[in-house]
Amino acid sequence: MVKYTGARIILECLKEQDVDRIFGYPGGAVLNIYDELYSFESIKHVLTAHEQGAAHAADGYARATGKVGVCIATSGPGATNLVTGIATAYMDSVPMVCITGQVPTSLIGKDSFQEVDICGITMPITKHNFKVKKIEELADIIRNAFRIAKTGRPGPVLVDIPKDITAQLYEFDSIVRKNNVENIIDNEQLKKALEILKNHKRPVMVVGGGCNISQARDELIKLQQKLKCPVCSTIMGLGAFDGTYKMFTGVVGMHGTPASNKCICNSDLIIAIGTRFSDRVISNSKTFASDRSVLHIDIDEAEVSKNISADSWVIGDVKQVLSEINKELEGKEENEWTEKALSYIKEDASKGVYVDPKSSVNPVYAIKKLYDITNGEAIITTEVGQNQIWATQGYKYTKPRTFITSGGLGTMGYGFGAAIGASLGTNKMVFDIAGDGSFLMNINELSTAVKNNIPVKILVLNNSVLGMVRQWQTLFYDKRYSSTTLGRKTDFAKIADAYGALGIKVNTNEEVEQALKKAIEYNGPVVIDCFVDPDAMATPIVPPGAHIGEMISLED
Repeated sequence: MVKYTGARIILECLKEQDVDRIFGYPGGAVLNIYDELYSFESIKHVLTAHEQGAAHAADGYARATGKVGVCIATSGPGATNLVTGIATAYMDSVPMVCITGQVPTSLIGKDSFQEVDICGITMPITKHNFKVKKIEELADIIRNAFRIAKTGRPGPVLVDIPKDITAQLYEFDSIVRKNNVENIIDNEQLKKALEILKNHKRPVMVVGGGCNISQARDELIKLQQKLKCPVCSTIMGLGAFDGTYKMFTGVVGMHGTPASNKCICNSDLIIAIGTRFSDRVISNSKTFASDRSVLHIDIDEAEVSKNISADSWVIGDVKQVLSEINKELEGKEENEWTEKALSYIKEDASKGVYVDPKSSVNPVYAIKKLYDITNGEAIITTEVGQNQIWATQGYKYTKPRTFITSGGLGTMGYGFGAAIGASLGTNKMVFDIAGDGSFLMNINELSTAVKNNIPVKILVLNNSVLGMVRQWQTLFYDKRYSSTTLGRKTDFAKIADAYGALGIKVNTNEEVEQALKKAIEYNGPVVIDCFVDPDAMATPIVPPGAHIGEMISLED
């Protein structure tokens, strides 16, 4: 049996897990790993400008590919710089393995240079974390980290490794990775679910992020075809169901479409699939499902009846559960409920989406034009704020893993790093739809995109304000714009040029199409700087008198 250093054992274990790319930033505590990586040909390393960018890139890589994303950082500030990215992945159930260096075992607990208890810090935001205490357990810990990250409900796992362990020699024997065992579905739960589906006349399907993780698109469509019911989506669920399908109503909740919210309000059964009923979906938990039944399908039993009480549930992988339901469920004919839902969808289509007409570039117009030019084939990442909502309104997502956003934590600065990871993982066209506030947070990753010639395109909706916060100040704080004006408009096209990327300025709707085409044709990173009016709002169409921050409640 061959003997390797701990650093080499780490890389050999990553190779076992089919890891082909890691994102990171070197430092003293991980120098042994980087030294081994220097001549380790099967794994490519992407040097980011900041550890947070590495975490977001690993996250975007995982979401776009379905594989486990891997990032690496040194001890102390290197490790703590990963924290926001880890928390983002945890909230959205993204499989990641984060490897952090630690000071040598003899110095732990002595307030050594760049020492921090990263396991203690990340305990609430990881699915599990490990501190390696001896080299004999290193390989098994790395393997277990991957198993935990991707089985059941996915999530990030952190492995903290002291520097001296990466230098020690130990025997290593490679093993063949075992396939995951399928979840066993409770037959009684399945029977109750079929009964509740049979006995309700106005069901509505709510598709969540778990459907994207499971890639249950075909099973969702088959269930809809049997039930002849409307289908709405959480923001995280976009792409799991075909967004061009005639019975798809759009996003539900606070920033959702009237059609989706009307379907919820007038249904007699909510079929929640791979969703946790976040506050942005339900708004008011006391009224959301007060007079209608709820069937909850999710891989995580802890989510059932946590936010909304469920009348029935099935615990298991969404794709597998829906496959079993579709085998037994009898199909229905189109009915009055089908027609009513179609009328809601038609009404939405006739009104469009409200955006302040004073905007120099209409954000939704620009994103719709992007959809037309790309034929809906691009992967879209977003930052957080108005840009995120406009991205849900202007682009139609037809395939899983094509809409990548921070849904749970709401992390500004997320989208650019995620776009880098998604591009490297798929070799597909990737656009990051950004606000200027969010883009400024991790704009340094332009250096990563340029030096690696990663052809990501960033569409910056530049309004010189923190748009979503300012929007709430407009609506609810009597226009007291406290600390939400960014000042002089940043010229992102010039900044792009300075980094070595292509910068394009857009001031009117008429310039949008040509700019997008030029960006797509350019073989490298591009920043499109779009002038947007500060007063443009990311609001859905709401009936007169309806409160934007609450669920639209319209009973027929």
